[in-house]
Amino acid sequence: MPIDNNKLKLILGRVIRKKIITKKDSLFLTSRVDLWDLLHGAYTIKKHFFGGKIHLCSIINAKSGNCSENCKFCAQSFHNNAKIKTYGLVSSKAIKDAYFKARNSRVDGFSIVTSGNKLSTKEIDQLSGTITELCAQNKTPYLCLSIGRLSPQVISKLKKSGVTKCHHNLETSRRFFPNICSTHTYRDRIETIRNLKKAGIKVCSGGIFGLGEGWGDRVALALMLKELDVDSVPLNFLMPVKGTSLDDVKSLAPMDALKIIAIFRYILPDKDIRICAGREAVLRSLQSLMFYAGATGMMVGGYLTQPGRRVADDFQMLADLGLRH
Repeated sequence: MPIDNNKLKLILGRVIRKKIITKKDSLFLTSRVDLWDLLHGAYTIKKHFFGGKIHLCSIINAKSGNCSENCKFCAQSFHNNAKIKTYGLVSSKAIKDAYFKARNSRVDGFSIVTSGNKLSTKEIDQLSGTITELCAQNKTPYLCLSIGRLSPQVISKLKKSGVTKCHHNLETSRRFFPNICSTHTYRDRIETIRNLKKAGIKVCSGGIFGLGEGWGDRVALALMLKELDVDSVPLNFLMPVKGTSLDDVKSLAPMDALKIIAIFRYILPDKDIRICAGREAVLRSLQSLMFYAGATGMMVGGYLTQPGRRVADDFQMLADLGLRH
Protein backbone atom coordinates (compact mmCIF):
# COMPACT_ATOMS: atom_id res chain seq x y z
CA MET A 1 0.00 0.00 0.00
CA PRO A 2 1.21 3.58 -0.68
CA ILE A 3 2.57 5.62 2.21
CA ASP A 4 0.16 8.31 3.44
CA ASN A 5 2.10 10.65 5.74
CA ASN A 6 -0.55 13.35 5.55
CA LYS A 7 -3.02 11.12 7.35
CA LEU A 8 -0.31 10.19 9.86
CA LYS A 9 0.13 13.89 10.65
CA LEU A 10 -3.63 14.29 11.13
CA ILE A 11 -3.74 11.32 13.52
CA LEU A 12 -0.72 12.66 15.42
CA GLY A 13 -2.42 16.02 15.83
CA ARG A 14 -5.56 14.39 17.22
CA VAL A 15 -3.53 12.33 19.68
CA ILE A 16 -1.64 15.40 20.94
CA ARG A 17 -4.99 17.16 21.47
CA LYS A 18 -6.19 14.11 23.44
CA LYS A 19 -8.81 13.28 20.84
CA ILE A 20 -9.74 9.60 20.58
CA ILE A 21 -8.42 7.87 17.48
CA THR A 22 -10.61 5.21 15.90
CA LYS A 23 -9.94 1.54 15.33
CA LYS A 24 -9.67 2.34 11.63
CA ASP A 25 -6.99 4.97 12.35
CA SER A 26 -5.16 2.53 14.61
CA LEU A 27 -5.09 -0.15 11.92
CA PHE A 28 -3.90 2.45 9.42
CA LEU A 29 -0.78 2.91 11.59
CA THR A 30 0.15 -0.74 11.07
CA SER A 31 0.63 -0.57 7.31
CA ARG A 32 0.40 2.67 5.36
CA VAL A 33 3.05 4.78 7.10
CA ASP A 34 6.82 5.19 6.98
CA LEU A 35 8.21 3.47 10.08
CA TRP A 36 10.65 6.26 10.95
CA ASP A 37 7.91 8.86 10.66
CA LEU A 38 5.73 6.66 12.88
CA LEU A 39 8.52 6.46 15.48
CA HIS A 40 9.10 10.21 15.34
CA GLY A 41 5.41 10.80 15.98
CA ALA A 42 5.46 8.40 18.92
CA TYR A 43 8.46 10.26 20.36
CA THR A 44 6.60 13.56 19.92
CA ILE A 45 3.62 12.15 21.84
CA LYS A 46 5.81 10.79 24.62
CA LYS A 47 7.69 14.08 24.96
CA HIS A 48 4.42 16.03 25.04
CA PHE A 49 2.86 13.95 27.84
CA PHE A 50 5.91 12.78 29.80
CA GLY A 51 8.97 14.89 28.98
CA GLY A 52 12.27 13.06 29.42
CA LYS A 53 11.59 11.13 32.63
CA ILE A 54 12.07 7.36 32.49
CA HIS A 55 10.54 4.99 35.07
CA LEU A 56 12.33 1.81 36.13
CA CYS A 57 10.82 -1.25 37.77
CA SER A 58 12.06 -4.63 38.96
CA ILE A 59 10.46 -7.81 40.24
CA ILE A 60 10.94 -10.70 42.60
CA ASN A 61 9.80 -14.14 41.48
CA ALA A 62 8.19 -14.83 44.84
CA LYS A 63 6.63 -18.18 43.91
CA SER A 64 7.92 -20.16 40.96
CA GLY A 65 6.56 -22.90 38.73
CA ASN A 66 3.89 -25.61 39.15
CA CYS A 67 1.27 -23.31 37.63
CA SER A 68 -2.03 -25.01 36.81
CA GLU A 69 -2.68 -22.73 33.79
CA ASN A 70 -1.65 -23.85 30.31
CA CYS A 71 -0.35 -20.59 28.80
CA LYS A 72 1.73 -21.86 25.90
CA PHE A 73 4.49 -19.28 26.24
CA CYS A 74 5.09 -19.70 29.97
CA ALA A 75 7.95 -21.75 31.39
CA GLN A 76 6.16 -21.91 34.77
CA SER A 77 3.16 -23.91 33.54
CA PHE A 78 3.22 -27.59 34.52
CA HIS A 79 1.59 -28.27 31.15
CA ASN A 80 4.95 -27.35 29.60
CA ASN A 81 8.27 -29.13 30.11
CA ALA A 82 10.66 -26.25 30.68
CA LYS A 83 13.42 -26.85 33.22
CA ILE A 84 13.13 -24.08 35.81
CA LYS A 85 13.44 -23.72 39.57
CA THR A 86 10.17 -24.37 41.38
CA TYR A 87 9.38 -23.24 44.92
CA GLY A 88 6.53 -22.02 47.09
CA LEU A 89 5.95 -18.50 48.37
CA VAL A 90 9.24 -17.11 49.64
CA SER A 91 9.71 -15.69 53.13
CA SER A 92 8.76 -12.19 54.19
CA LYS A 93 12.46 -11.46 54.72
CA ALA A 94 13.33 -12.46 51.14
CA ILE A 95 10.68 -10.10 49.76
CA LYS A 96 11.75 -7.21 51.98
CA ASP A 97 15.43 -7.71 51.16
CA ALA A 98 14.66 -7.65 47.42
CA TYR A 99 12.47 -4.57 47.85
CA PHE A 100 15.12 -2.51 49.64
CA LYS A 101 17.81 -3.69 47.21
CA ALA A 102 15.69 -2.35 44.36
CA ARG A 103 15.07 0.97 46.09
CA ASN A 104 18.77 1.36 46.89
CA SER A 105 19.52 0.75 43.21
CA ARG A 106 17.41 3.79 42.21
CA VAL A 107 14.61 1.63 40.85
CA ASP A 108 11.28 3.36 41.52
CA GLY A 109 8.93 0.40 41.08
CA PHE A 110 8.98 -3.05 42.66
CA SER A 111 6.58 -5.91 41.96
CA ILE A 112 5.99 -9.12 43.88
CA VAL A 113 5.14 -11.81 41.32
CA THR A 114 3.78 -15.30 42.00
CA SER A 115 2.93 -18.21 39.74
CA GLY A 116 -0.48 -19.84 39.60
CA ASN A 117 -4.06 -18.80 38.92
CA LYS A 118 -4.44 -17.39 42.42
CA LEU A 119 -2.91 -17.58 45.90
CA SER A 120 -4.37 -19.51 48.82
CA THR A 121 -5.90 -17.72 51.82
CA LYS A 122 -2.79 -18.57 53.86
CA GLU A 123 -0.51 -17.11 51.18
CA ILE A 124 -2.64 -13.94 50.93
CA ASP A 125 -2.42 -13.53 54.72
CA GLN A 126 1.37 -13.94 54.63
CA LEU A 127 1.76 -11.48 51.79
CA SER A 128 -0.56 -8.94 53.41
CA GLY A 129 1.53 -9.07 56.57
CA THR A 130 4.72 -8.47 54.60
CA ILE A 131 3.21 -5.48 52.81
CA THR A 132 1.96 -4.01 56.09
CA GLU A 133 5.51 -4.25 57.48
CA LEU A 134 7.01 -2.62 54.37
CA CYS A 135 4.52 0.23 54.56
CA ALA A 136 5.43 0.78 58.21
CA GLN A 137 9.14 0.99 57.29
CA ASN A 138 8.65 3.22 54.25
CA LYS A 139 5.88 5.81 54.10
CA THR A 140 5.81 5.88 50.29
CA PRO A 141 6.58 2.35 49.09
CA TYR A 142 6.09 1.87 45.37
CA LEU A 143 4.78 -1.67 45.53
CA CYS A 144 2.93 -3.66 42.91
CA LEU A 145 1.51 -7.18 43.14
CA SER A 146 1.17 -9.69 40.32
CA ILE A 147 -0.51 -12.65 41.98
CA GLY A 148 -3.10 -13.90 39.51
CA ARG A 149 -6.86 -13.75 39.66
CA LEU A 150 -8.27 -11.47 42.38
CA SER A 151 -11.74 -11.37 43.91
CA PRO A 152 -13.20 -8.18 45.44
CA GLN A 153 -12.72 -9.72 48.91
CA VAL A 154 -9.01 -10.39 48.38
CA ILE A 155 -8.53 -6.96 46.82
CA SER A 156 -10.13 -5.34 49.88
CA LYS A 157 -7.75 -7.21 52.20
CA LEU A 158 -4.70 -6.26 50.13
CA LYS A 159 -5.80 -2.62 49.95
CA LYS A 160 -6.07 -2.47 53.74
CA SER A 161 -2.49 -3.72 54.01
CA GLY A 162 -1.28 -0.85 51.82
CA VAL A 163 -1.44 -2.14 48.24
CA THR A 164 -2.07 0.66 45.73
CA LYS A 165 -1.20 -1.06 42.44
CA CYS A 166 -1.60 -4.53 40.91
CA HIS A 167 -0.45 -6.11 37.68
CA HIS A 168 -2.59 -8.42 35.56
CA ASN A 169 -1.77 -8.80 31.87
CA LEU A 170 -4.38 -9.40 29.20
CA GLU A 171 -1.50 -10.90 27.13
CA THR A 172 -3.12 -10.56 23.68
CA SER A 173 -6.42 -9.83 21.96
CA ARG A 174 -9.71 -11.46 22.90
CA ARG A 175 -9.77 -13.17 19.49
CA PHE A 176 -6.30 -14.69 19.78
CA PHE A 177 -6.34 -15.56 23.49
CA PRO A 178 -7.85 -19.09 23.06
CA ASN A 179 -4.82 -19.95 20.91
CA ILE A 180 -2.48 -19.53 23.88
CA CYS A 181 -4.57 -20.52 26.90
CA SER A 182 -7.68 -22.65 27.59
CA THR A 183 -7.65 -23.13 31.39
CA HIS A 184 -9.17 -19.71 31.97
CA THR A 185 -10.84 -17.10 29.78
CA TYR A 186 -10.20 -13.60 28.57
CA ARG A 187 -13.29 -12.58 30.50
CA ASP A 188 -11.62 -13.84 33.70
CA ARG A 189 -8.69 -11.50 33.13
CA ILE A 190 -10.91 -8.54 32.36
CA GLU A 191 -12.94 -9.27 35.49
CA THR A 192 -9.85 -9.01 37.72
CA ILE A 193 -8.89 -5.68 36.14
CA ARG A 194 -12.38 -4.30 36.62
CA ASN A 195 -12.44 -5.50 40.24
CA LEU A 196 -9.18 -3.65 40.85
CA LYS A 197 -10.34 -0.45 39.17
CA LYS A 198 -13.62 -0.52 41.10
CA ALA A 199 -11.67 -0.76 44.36
CA GLY A 200 -9.51 2.24 43.47
CA ILE A 201 -6.35 0.16 42.88
CA LYS A 202 -4.10 1.26 40.02
CA VAL A 203 -3.68 -1.36 37.30
CA CYS A 204 -0.61 -2.37 35.33
CA SER A 205 -1.68 -4.47 32.34
CA GLY A 206 -0.19 -5.22 28.95
CA GLY A 207 0.78 -8.19 26.86
CA ILE A 208 3.33 -10.33 25.12
CA PHE A 209 4.09 -10.24 21.40
CA GLY A 210 5.49 -12.75 18.94
CA LEU A 211 3.06 -15.54 19.84
CA GLY A 212 1.73 -15.79 16.29
CA GLU A 213 -0.78 -12.96 16.63
CA GLY A 214 -1.39 -10.48 13.83
CA TRP A 215 -1.28 -6.70 13.72
CA GLY A 216 -5.03 -6.60 14.19
CA ASP A 217 -4.64 -8.52 17.47
CA ARG A 218 -1.99 -6.07 18.66
CA VAL A 219 -4.24 -3.10 17.94
CA ALA A 220 -7.21 -4.85 19.59
CA LEU A 221 -5.17 -5.37 22.76
CA ALA A 222 -4.18 -1.72 22.90
CA LEU A 223 -7.77 -0.61 22.37
CA MET A 224 -9.02 -2.93 25.13
CA LEU A 225 -6.43 -1.57 27.56
CA LYS A 226 -7.61 1.93 26.65
CA GLU A 227 -11.23 0.94 27.25
CA LEU A 228 -10.31 -0.50 30.66
CA ASP A 229 -8.35 2.69 31.47
CA VAL A 230 -5.34 0.86 32.89
CA ASP A 231 -2.64 3.03 34.43
CA SER A 232 0.54 1.52 33.02
CA VAL A 233 1.26 -0.87 30.18
CA PRO A 234 4.10 -3.42 30.22
CA LEU A 235 5.07 -4.72 26.79
CA ASN A 236 6.88 -8.06 26.57
CA PHE A 237 8.38 -9.92 23.61
CA LEU A 238 8.42 -13.69 23.44
CA MET A 239 11.70 -15.31 24.39
CA PRO A 240 11.10 -18.91 23.30
CA VAL A 241 12.01 -21.23 26.19
CA LYS A 242 12.91 -24.85 25.48
CA GLY A 243 10.19 -27.14 26.74
CA THR A 244 7.30 -24.75 26.14
CA SER A 245 4.76 -25.11 23.35
CA LEU A 246 6.21 -22.09 21.55
CA ASP A 247 9.90 -23.01 21.80
CA ASP A 248 10.26 -23.15 18.00
CA VAL A 249 8.60 -19.82 17.22
CA LYS A 250 10.76 -17.36 15.31
CA SER A 251 11.49 -14.17 17.25
CA LEU A 252 10.05 -10.84 16.16
CA ALA A 253 12.19 -8.59 14.00
CA PRO A 254 13.58 -5.61 15.95
CA MET A 255 11.80 -3.08 13.73
CA ASP A 256 8.46 -4.84 14.26
CA ALA A 257 9.00 -4.62 18.02
CA LEU A 258 9.64 -0.87 17.72
CA LYS A 259 6.54 -0.51 15.57
CA ILE A 260 4.45 -2.22 18.26
CA ILE A 261 5.76 0.18 20.92
CA ALA A 262 5.00 3.17 18.72
CA ILE A 263 1.45 2.09 17.91
CA PHE A 264 0.73 1.55 21.61
CA ARG A 265 1.99 5.08 22.27
CA TYR A 266 -0.45 6.51 19.70
CA ILE A 267 -3.39 4.58 21.14
CA LEU A 268 -2.41 5.12 24.79
CA PRO A 269 -0.74 8.55 24.65
CA ASP A 270 -0.86 9.43 28.36
CA LYS A 271 -0.17 5.97 29.83
CA ASP A 272 3.16 4.77 31.16
CA ILE A 273 4.52 2.21 28.68
CA ARG A 274 7.31 0.00 30.04
CA ILE A 275 9.35 -2.44 28.01
CA CYS A 276 9.96 -5.66 29.88
CA ALA A 277 10.87 -9.27 29.06
CA GLY A 278 12.49 -9.97 25.73
CA ARG A 279 13.79 -6.47 25.02
CA GLU A 280 17.43 -7.57 25.02
CA ALA A 281 16.87 -10.62 22.80
CA VAL A 282 14.43 -9.04 20.34
CA LEU A 283 15.62 -5.43 20.04
CA ARG A 284 19.31 -6.34 20.25
CA SER A 285 21.46 -3.41 19.03
CA LEU A 286 18.34 -1.26 18.58
CA GLN A 287 17.36 -1.42 22.24
CA SER A 288 17.91 2.26 22.98
CA LEU A 289 15.43 3.14 20.20
CA MET A 290 12.56 1.88 22.36
CA PHE A 291 12.53 5.33 24.00
CA TYR A 292 12.36 7.03 20.59
CA ALA A 293 9.44 4.69 19.80
CA GLY A 294 7.51 6.02 22.79
CA ALA A 295 8.49 3.92 25.82
CA THR A 296 8.53 5.74 29.15
CA GLY A 297 10.15 3.00 31.19
CA MET A 298 11.67 -0.45 31.37
CA MET A 299 12.06 -3.39 33.69
CA VAL A 300 15.59 -3.98 34.93
CA GLY A 301 17.41 -6.76 36.74
CA GLY A 302 15.98 -9.81 35.02
CA TYR A 303 12.62 -11.49 34.59
CA LEU A 304 10.72 -14.41 36.12
CA THR A 305 12.73 -17.35 34.79
CA GLN A 306 15.09 -15.60 32.39
CA PRO A 307 18.03 -13.30 33.16
CA GLY A 308 18.20 -9.74 31.89
CA ARG A 309 21.33 -7.70 31.49
CA ARG A 310 23.33 -5.88 34.14
CA VAL A 311 21.47 -2.99 35.75
CA ALA A 312 24.65 -0.93 35.40
CA ASP A 313 24.48 -1.37 31.63
CA ASP A 314 20.88 -0.13 31.55
CA PHE A 315 21.83 2.89 33.67
CA GLN A 316 24.69 3.62 31.28
CA MET A 317 22.32 3.43 28.32
CA LEU A 318 20.04 6.01 29.95
CA ALA A 319 23.00 8.25 30.77
CA ASP A 320 24.27 8.02 27.17
CA LEU A 321 20.82 9.02 25.95
CA GLY A 322 20.58 11.91 28.41
CA LEU A 323 17.44 10.48 30.00
CA ARG A 324 16.50 10.98 33.65
CA HIS A 325 15.30 8.22 35.98
